[in-house]
Amino acid sequence: MLKVALCQTLVSDKKLNNLENAYRKISRAAFNGAKIVSLCEMFNCPYSGQYFRINAEEEDDSQSVDMLKKVAKEWQIYVVGGSIPELCENKVYNTSYVVNPQGEIIAKHRKIHLFDVDIQNGIRFKESDFLSSGNEVTVFDTIYGRIGLCICYDIRFPELIRKMSLMGAKMVFVPAAFNMTTGPAHWTTLFRARAIDNQVYMFGISPARDINGAYTSYGHSIIVNPWGEILNEGSEFEDIIYGEIDLDYVDKVRNEIPIYSHRKPELYNK
Repeated sequence: MLKVALCQTLVSDKKLNNLENAYRKISRAAFNGAKIVSLCEMFNCPYSGQYFRINAEEEDDSQSVDMLKKVAKEWQIYVVGGSIPELCENKVYNTSYVVNPQGEIIAKHRKIHLFDVDIQNGIRFKESDFLSSGNEVTVFDTIYGRIGLCICYDIRFPELIRKMSLMGAKMVFVPAAFNMTTGPAHWTTLFRARAIDNQVYMFGISPARDINGAYTSYGHSIIVNPWGEILNEGSEFEDIIYGEIDLDYVDKVRNEIPIYSHRKPELYNK
């Protein structure tokens, strides 16, 4: 069994405080036996356009990435670094870094689908006013198996998660800051659906809810197994959510309902 931990942190407008809090949470999770630990979307600054550029960091000069490398190496764990605003050639990306137990970056995902929505009587938000989009599907190898990685709104595009599974992913991590309109409506359903669709473990990692902050996240970080069962789900408060993962169970489910051998891709592109 593989122990995984999701750190649902309360994010403030003080970057150093956020980094220190994330470091403590990751360390606690590792102390409790987690071998893969993930942070939430935008763990180093509030999920609000006004904070992205002023907190953006270049990969080679990043306090946030340095912290991820340090804590992963200290505890000999894999760290999925939620996401941070990444500055590159004067563009800002919503970027997740993955660090291995040697403190090396082994994967990097720039959010592909930007959250540009206008929901009547709900939220209006345009990420494209502040962020640029990535253009690569991200999967990476660990000693435990192959893992897929995407960010928040990316989960709403089933083709993306399916491509990850076809590339060999048995687990998919999704740092995500769903809001109080879309969270109650779609959070649980999306994670269960993607787990069932692709017969993978799905992990949703949210910031804790801050009703007085610049952005109010839904919270409820979640772990769903390949059968669509919720193994663990957090509340709205700051917490660490743990799950015991059996990757042999992925193979069991795929053998029992062999959707991959039943696919007819020649029909889907018409």
